[in-house]
Amino acid sequence: MNLTAQDPGQALITITQRPAAVFVEGQGSWLVDERGRRYLDLVQGWAVNSLGHSPAVVAQALAAQAQRLVNPGPAFHNRPMLALAERLAGLGCFSRVFLASSGAEANEGAVKLARRWGQKMRGGAHEIIGFEGGFHGRTLAMMAASGKPGWDTRYPPMPTGFAKARFNDLRSVEAAITPATVAVMIELVQGEAGVNIADPGFVRELRALTQARGLLLIVDEVQTGIGRCGVAFAHGLYGIEPDVMTLAKGLGGGVPLAALLCQERLNCFEPGDQGGTYCGNPLMAAVGLAVVNEVCREDFLAQVRARARQLSVGLQALVQAHGLVAERGAGLLRALVLPTARADAVVGAARDLQPHGLLLNAPRPNLLRLMPALNISEDEVALALHLLDHALREATE
Repeated sequence: MNLTAQDPGQALITITQRPAAVFVEGQGSWLVDERGRRYLDLVQGWAVNSLGHSPAVVAQALAAQAQRLVNPGPAFHNRPMLALAERLAGLGCFSRVFLASSGAEANEGAVKLARRWGQKMRGGAHEIIGFEGGFHGRTLAMMAASGKPGWDTRYPPMPTGFAKARFNDLRSVEAAITPATVAVMIELVQGEAGVNIADPGFVRELRALTQARGLLLIVDEVQTGIGRCGVAFAHGLYGIEPDVMTLAKGLGGGVPLAALLCQERLNCFEPGDQGGTYCGNPLMAAVGLAVVNEVCREDFLAQVRARARQLSVGLQALVQAHGLVAERGAGLLRALVLPTARADAVVGAARDLQPHGLLLNAPRPNLLRLMPALNISEDEVALALHLLDHALREATE
């Protein structure tokens, strides 16, 4: 089969509209396509590449572990699995860790854990309260758990047991609680919904409410965890301790790795309740350990916060210069809100800039999302803002 430059993906099942460029190389904040054209990447695999493209620590961890042990199977211990679990448990309030391959898988595990706990401790309580605008993955159950409009009806019949409350509205959470409720599941920063930030007062009240009602608080940090918000985990910005947390994306620094973490009292799975062919895979765990050790140093996180301030100030200047609505975000997860539905036009204009392009994401018709590598340099942030300025001008001409 001959693949043309106009349709390089003709052998793929259609799941999205991809531009024609075929990427062949990446280093740090830059991607290169097979024509040799370079792009400054502010998407980074959708907040996946914590250390940018092809970082040495990931390459070295993969090479070293691949020569020792790739996959003994999930029914046996391996040293990288144990080391990563211990490292993650040592970063916060959790004592137990399950390693998986994707954010959706980790979130499914969190729901299973909550329901198993509900069976044992709350008379079979099983309902999970989520939030409008929330996003937890693309499996059937996680689509039902998400608050993305229309997702809970796309592939009927959908799994049940997922109620929805309004983000930053405690009364709506209280109204959604029933005798069957076992947990509340929340993203503290709703990435897919447009980088919507949970109000600190709401989060503190939500934690108090769940504790008072004997419910679990599950924090989905698939996008915000591992330094993305300038701290190890975003819930650290709110001064709370969740009962359960999920991680993925940045945890693997580009490889498929996720984690479900819980407090000791919730370690209630029976053997056989949870698992997966690749859970605790030593190849992926070795990478995750290398990424966590690099990102969760205080000097590294201080640089994340510095670049976040630089990016935020620069975006605020673009808001003023172009008559935009606002910029918002936490750490290096930021959004630029446009006055009209032209985000796709800006993304296209940015990608086509000369002599090199800029890669952006438009999760909403009037919104741009920026998720650069956590080690993006000061000069690269300045260049990105310069290119974005040009793209905004071109998209309005």
